[in-house]
Amino acid sequence: MRLRASFPMTDSNSPPKPQRIVFFGSGSFGLPTLQQLVEQHTVELVVSQPDRPAGRKRMMTSTPIAAFAEQHGLDTFKPDAPNRPDAIQRIHAVNADAFVVIAYGHKLSPDLLGEHFAMNLHASLLPKFRGAAPINWAMIQNEPETGVSVISLAQRMDAGAILAQVSTPIDPRETAGELHDRLAELGVEPMLQTLHAVQHNELQPVQQDEALASRAPKLAKADGTVSFDQPAAAVRARIHGLTPWPGCTVQLGEQRVKLLRVADRHDTSHTGAVGSVHEDGAIVCSDGVVEILELQPPGSKPMTWHDYARGHRLPANSHCEPV
Repeated sequence: MRLRASFPMTDSNSPPKPQRIVFFGSGSFGLPTLQQLVEQHTVELVVSQPDRPAGRKRMMTSTPIAAFAEQHGLDTFKPDAPNRPDAIQRIHAVNADAFVVIAYGHKLSPDLLGEHFAMNLHASLLPKFRGAAPINWAMIQNEPETGVSVISLAQRMDAGAILAQVSTPIDPRETAGELHDRLAELGVEPMLQTLHAVQHNELQPVQQDEALASRAPKLAKADGTVSFDQPAAAVRARIHGLTPWPGCTVQLGEQRVKLLRVADRHDTSHTGAVGSVHEDGAIVCSDGVVEILELQPPGSKPMTWHDYARGHRLPANSHCEPV
């Protein structure tokens, strides 16, 4: 895997001294970093979102971060409003050296941050793709690469100074879910390097260029479809950028299915109107075709096109349409 890294410069060869950490996080994106912080530092407190109903039985369920913390005996705090005075008092009582924030889901107020060194891991090459869904939008817009940024916390969303960055190419075969997991692992080293640099007063923050900033707004279930009246590469990028959530639902013949993975190619042998589906799973786009590799019918597990076609014979002149 090719990487372009930009870490804090540190001249110290001494091993990092363990620091007292308050970790703020909810989603699984922060798990690899939290695991390493537990091994290399002292995680005094984990702050996460409250338990929520989940699954068909709507059972109260901890966030992935809170579940990990509880399994490993870490002190865990789940305030509804972390910026309330009582919550701030609870967090400040830890007397932490640093706050680490990854996919927490709440904005931290100046009163909560106080004089603490606080850093956040964001899943894009800032200032590109500020917002709740940077991985999805980097893929949907067919970016050749993305990465992770370690930033200081600011009161404007994802606008803090850049403390470290690592970039990586986006594989046209991977989905947003797969890229999410890869970036979560990629973020560990720059986070640890930044903590090491702050110990030695060697941080070199770089302010973001506001002229280059772009947005990555939260996706909704209604976003989960695609039009084939565009180039095949754009169709593939959108389908992969929507997988696994909200998913890319289309009308395939007489059945609604989710397209999970496709391959785009320039192909003049597959003719027909935009959206025409051929026996081999190729869908005609405005330029080229996308070949269905994986899809999921209602109530079924994901399957290959070959397996789907064995049980669902499409009539001639079938179409795939957005819903």
